[in-house]
Amino acid sequence: MRRRRLQADNSEASEINLTPMLDVVFIMLIFFIVTTSFIKESGVEIERPESSDASPRPDAQVMVALTSEGAVWVDGQPVDAHRVGTEVAALVSEEGSVVIQADRASTTGLLMEVMDRLSDAGVGDVAVAATRSGS
Repeated sequence: MRRRRLQADNSEASEINLTPMLDVVFIMLIFFIVTTSFIKESGVEIERPESSDASPRPDAQVMVALTSEGAVWVDGQPVDAHRVGTEVAALVSEEGSVVIQADRASTTGLLMEVMDRLSDAGVGDVAVAATRSGS
């Protein structure tokens, strides 16, 4: 009689409680989600010009990149320079801003053309990205 009671107790004690392990996994998941930084990139490698007056713009909604070859990229997709205004206007909200990342070797004429196209499309908050020089 005594043996049966010991065997019944052993079968109940051999169950593994996974609840604490799941709690730890969910807490770690929440920690990694909260600490991850979401940086919006333009999709191409750009060597930005330097400026001593550069300031960070974390509120940029749309990134426009101008490569040294004269290509225009909007949020990682190549776009014709003549259509950049309509493409960006469709992506940006009224409170959103646009940052142009022009390569150091790109032409000033292309930068001015893109800025004019954005202005014609009604995009008002436009900034040009630069790297802060060590002064």
